[in-house]
Amino acid sequence: MESTAALHDLPPVTPAFMQAPAVAGSGRAETTAALAKAERYLDAHRYEDALEALGSVHVPSTSAPDLALRVLHQETWARLYLGDVEKADSIAERARALSEGSDFSDLERAESLFRLGCCRLKLTRVTNAVSLYTLALRLGEHGGIEGDRLRAQTFEWRSRCYQLQREWDAAESDAHSAVELAQQIGDGRLEALAQMQCSLVTERRGDPLLARFYAERARALAIDNSDRQTEARIVNNLGGLSYLLGEPQVAVAYLKEAFALSLEIGNDADAAQAVSSLAQVHLRCGAPQLAEEQARHALSILAERTDYVDERGNVHLVLGRALLDQEREDDAMKEFAAAEWLFESLGSTSHVAAAWMAQGDLYSRKGDLEAATALYRRAAEALQDFNF
Repeated sequence: MESTAALHDLPPVTPAFMQAPAVAGSGRAETTAALAKAERYLDAHRYEDALEALGSVHVPSTSAPDLALRVLHQETWARLYLGDVEKADSIAERARALSEGSDFSDLERAESLFRLGCCRLKLTRVTNAVSLYTLALRLGEHGGIEGDRLRAQTFEWRSRCYQLQREWDAAESDAHSAVELAQQIGDGRLEALAQMQCSLVTERRGDPLLARFYAERARALAIDNSDRQTEARIVNNLGGLSYLLGEPQVAVAYLKEAFALSLEIGNDADAAQAVSSLAQVHLRCGAPQLAEEQARHALSILAERTDYVDERGNVHLVLGRALLDQEREDDAMKEFAAAEWLFESLGSTSHVAAAWMAQGDLYSRKGDLEAATALYRRAAEALQDFNF
């Protein structure tokens, strides 16, 4: 399933705010053109090209704060999707501080808060991200069409947070709000992303058939709007849903398609996610050696990507179960421990409970029923909705 993008060694792109002369006349026109070019690259998910376009931009924040803010916003987004999350967060914080000035509107402040929230979510600071999104939604309420566009994005991202926190009603409400706003402004790309969140929430609530309906709708929108990155992620999700619906061969076909699409657009990390999903299907179909091979391949690509913590944890979990099925219990426990550590940093109770369940299965296999029962109980207690 989607998670909630490969990082390359790129030269730092830091606008020389304090060194460049004021932007005026033809200089301002050149800067605006460079920003427009970078924006087109971002829309096409060509993040390295966007950074290259921004590399020659020199904007003083004192005399051209509007252009400076646009540079910071665009660089934040490019670096976030290249996996350079710490750098993106630092730039987003600078943008937020700049947008507090009197030169900017509430809508521009809302956009800065939204982008900072996205960085915080990728850094697994989920509660902070929710707070930033909530403030961005409030500030963007009277921003016209562009405000509605930003609010649709914000609802879609806040839904991801609520899913991690197991707040299903809130997650579903935000996903549907994002769909409604995207439809009102006629933005098919945004609607595709929102429909994908509707699918994810519905699957987590136990209705894979309805979830597939939402995913198919999302894919159609992504295709209509030539958004191949989103399409690849949705196809990966369709693979998981097909397996849950008892169609393993269909699932494998979808996942292979997702892998090919991701490679086609140069997104190695998403390709690794498709390989991880394939490993899980093959594991459940009784092919642990193939699952092990695929899981290790996925991990080799994802490496230390901080923006794929959930997927890295999932891969360790699949790898551990594949090793357990091959009676390599010590190696399996190492993988389960790695998954638990990653899921703890993610702050998702559901994910941590899955790691405990896997460890419980290992102890049960070894005949240590007391340890297994303790782990199963811990997982059950973590997931229960009331305590008194």
